[in-house]
Amino acid sequence: MKHLFTLLVFSLFSLVGFSQTGVVTGKIYDAEFNDLLPFANIVVKNTTIGTTSDFDGNYELELDPGTYVLVYSFVGYQPKEITDVVIEENTEVTINVTLNPSSESLDEVVVSTSIRRNSEAAVLNLQRKSVNLFDGLSIETMKKSGASNVASAVKSVPGVSLQDGKFVYVRGLGDRYTKSILNGMDIPGLDPDRNTVQLDIFPSNLIENIIVYKTLTADLPADFTGGVVDIVTKDFSSREEYNLSVGVGYNPSMHFNSDFITQSNSGTDFLGFDNGLRDDPIALGASIPALADNSPRLTELTRRFEPEMAAQNDTSFMNYNFGFSTSNQIEIGDHKLGYIAAISYNAETTLYDDYTQNFLFKPQSLSETELVPNRLQKGYLSEENVLISGLAGITYKRDFSKYKAVFTKVQNGTAKTGKFEQESFITNAALFYSDNLEYTEKTVNNLLLSGTHAFSAESSNELDWSVSGTNVKVNDKDVRSTLFEYDDGQYIIRPSIGEPRRIWRNLEENNLSSKLNFTKKHQLFNKDAKFKAGLAQVYKERDFDINQYSLRIDGTPAAAFSGNPDNLLISENIWTTDNSGGTYVVSNFEPANTFNAYATTYAAYVSEEFKITDKLKSVLGLRFEKYDSYYTGSNTIGDINYNDERIIDEADLFPSLNLIYSLNDNTNLRLSYAKSTARPSFKEASVAQIFDPISNITFNGNIDLKTTYVDNFDLRYEIFSEDAGLLALSGFYKSFDNPIELTIFGLEAINDVIPRNIGDAKVYGVELEFRRNLGFIYENLNSLSFNTNISVIESEQTMNEAEYEGRLSAARDGEEIDDKRQLQGQSPYLINAGLSYSKNGIQSGIYYNVQGETLQIVGIGQVSDVYTDPFHSLNFNFSKSFGEKENRTITLKVDNILNDEIRSNYQSYNAEDQIFSNYSPGVEFSLSYAIKF
Repeated sequence: MKHLFTLLVFSLFSLVGFSQTGVVTGKIYDAEFNDLLPFANIVVKNTTIGTTSDFDGNYELELDPGTYVLVYSFVGYQPKEITDVVIEENTEVTINVTLNPSSESLDEVVVSTSIRRNSEAAVLNLQRKSVNLFDGLSIETMKKSGASNVASAVKSVPGVSLQDGKFVYVRGLGDRYTKSILNGMDIPGLDPDRNTVQLDIFPSNLIENIIVYKTLTADLPADFTGGVVDIVTKDFSSREEYNLSVGVGYNPSMHFNSDFITQSNSGTDFLGFDNGLRDDPIALGASIPALADNSPRLTELTRRFEPEMAAQNDTSFMNYNFGFSTSNQIEIGDHKLGYIAAISYNAETTLYDDYTQNFLFKPQSLSETELVPNRLQKGYLSEENVLISGLAGITYKRDFSKYKAVFTKVQNGTAKTGKFEQESFITNAALFYSDNLEYTEKTVNNLLLSGTHAFSAESSNELDWSVSGTNVKVNDKDVRSTLFEYDDGQYIIRPSIGEPRRIWRNLEENNLSSKLNFTKKHQLFNKDAKFKAGLAQVYKERDFDINQYSLRIDGTPAAAFSGNPDNLLISENIWTTDNSGGTYVVSNFEPANTFNAYATTYAAYVSEEFKITDKLKSVLGLRFEKYDSYYTGSNTIGDINYNDERIIDEADLFPSLNLIYSLNDNTNLRLSYAKSTARPSFKEASVAQIFDPISNITFNGNIDLKTTYVDNFDLRYEIFSEDAGLLALSGFYKSFDNPIELTIFGLEAINDVIPRNIGDAKVYGVELEFRRNLGFIYENLNSLSFNTNISVIESEQTMNEAEYEGRLSAARDGEEIDDKRQLQGQSPYLINAGLSYSKNGIQSGIYYNVQGETLQIVGIGQVSDVYTDPFHSLNFNFSKSFGEKENRTITLKVDNILNDEIRSNYQSYNAEDQIFSNYSPGVEFSLSYAIKF
């Protein structure tokens, strides 16, 4: 990998030439419906030079260098002029224009200003005219913050936070209440058990904008409550274009560190997949002879396993990445064929030398309050992560139709290695040493086909369709775990505490989704209106299996292993028929961990957008969804079998109403209601038991889970300014029926967690957003922009009877137990703030993000609740563009300037908080170079 990095850094090639003209590109919007305006006219004033927007509102006009006045017009709409359009050689100027219906004003509008090169204003204009409440993030905003991918950019959106730096939460609500879509379509991510896609797989140079919908309209899927994050990728460019970037990242606490621990790599690990080194040597569920059989086959099967069981020491390398993309269009008569292709490669190495994972519980005596340790674990945890993402797409545009095909592939390989010291207090205090080795290989393949048809220039009808197929594979290959007890100078393996394990987990999921939408603009009550109707379908199927083995020792003295896990499977320590002592393999196959599940969703919707008065607009919609989920599998002991059994059968109507009152052109008052749902994942609605050797936590499925339903109310007052400014105040209320939460399994298994439906809940809060160029204070501050958004959220969960009684039974003396608590996964507040500078090719800024203390795991009985501490993220970015056309950029970033730690704590009545988990991500410095030609 180090040689690959060196090769990439020194393989940059020189700039190639342009033609000697410039080009103006952009989109034309219909102010009445916040829609794209097809077939509008764009001409150079007092000339015949011009063009027409295509059916989805895009246009481009090639011009010689000079200064121009452009006139934008459409029949029945107020024309608009843009003056002082400066065209330079080999440059592209972007101008997005919104045209108003001519009935609103008979006067021609002349805009005498410099060109708006920043589409942040266009995104804000979309927000201003949108029928549902959303917040947007443009590519220019991402560049200001130095965000290299969608994950690092989206956390600046109001009410949005990230979990694990990858998964988005909206309004503090957990993953199950947020949905991610790509270009309007469902796409599973690298973790199919999540409702949201891992957002760091999308490089920012492929993104047009990010839209976070916070209220429902009937055309959106009903299975979200917090928000829908729509990642909109770029279309093809107007001319041949290439982008190349390379970057490195250095974390002093993690990189070039000789304390780094690792495992043997296969020859293809640097490409994100294993070459077979870690394959399961025995077929799933295959029979293994018992020790009593005295069979030589037992020896032969044991020898098949790779002998490495221990973490190895090495010196870590720094993070590095590169990306390349190209785009162009080809004229085919009056039609256009465009293409876009991109690939990105990212290699990250992390080392936590203080990774802590503890388990404590309340003492038996109700008069005692301080938590008692069950197991304390601390040590080294390292991760070597490779992520490769590629995209290739073609678009064919005719006069009134557009067809698109996009293929996306993501390949991810993660080697995780842990070496821990444990103190166990289950019986008497004992000291243990553990080694854990994991490798996870993930693949996502997605093909999206879509089409849009406008029929004619005069047609008020539009038809669009999309079909998306996705295959996801997640393979945990050879998870190895060994635990030695250290007692009086001896290293002992105690089967009653934990035998050495080898685990293989395989998941494959196929997803096929499609939708068809019909739109018709018409007159209702002598006012413009828009009718929409559509159909949608989603099919998901998952195959899951776990094959696991134990290594047992027959008569071999502990001294033969000397506390080294690698000694377990060396030749002289393996059991044979000639040697009655040694290590042999035992199958721990459990039927519950092999299952098939599939689910179908069929949906239909209608909506009508119309004006009640000149200032009051409404969108009334109704969506129908039929959802069925089927399960095939057995419980752990095999006495309960499910054979294609339908475990969820729901047919629901989801009404929605959005009202927008425009006090003036730049001020809106919004009110909305919608019903939505949250459904259990395949893993949750199962009888599987999935063990994580790093955390020592076992996830238990719950096949009796019910679907969650939510009533959503939103109110928002917003003021937009011409300089891409916004002041918005929002309030929301959500009522949950049967919310699903992750809880401790029970007193008999405090290291196990299980999802449960727990009572009812409600969430309510306010959001305040302000973004503005500081030139309104003093003209010389035009280069500075400030943005902040603050969300304050309250949640209230009514416990079910079992939880409430469990808490009562373990209440300390003097402790009062309420039947309400905070909703699991709900953050009480979110704060984002940023100050950015932009001038003379310099983009710089400092950005702060924090979310409040959040209930992570719901306790039960003598097990206390676990809360995450606020993580204060302060990041700095500086970039400088240079070159004749400012086509080269160097960027410096510093992340986690405050060097904050990520910590979760047990909290209990009158007791000192105790650490559940803790690790420090350190401070990272990164440097990147990008060239566009």
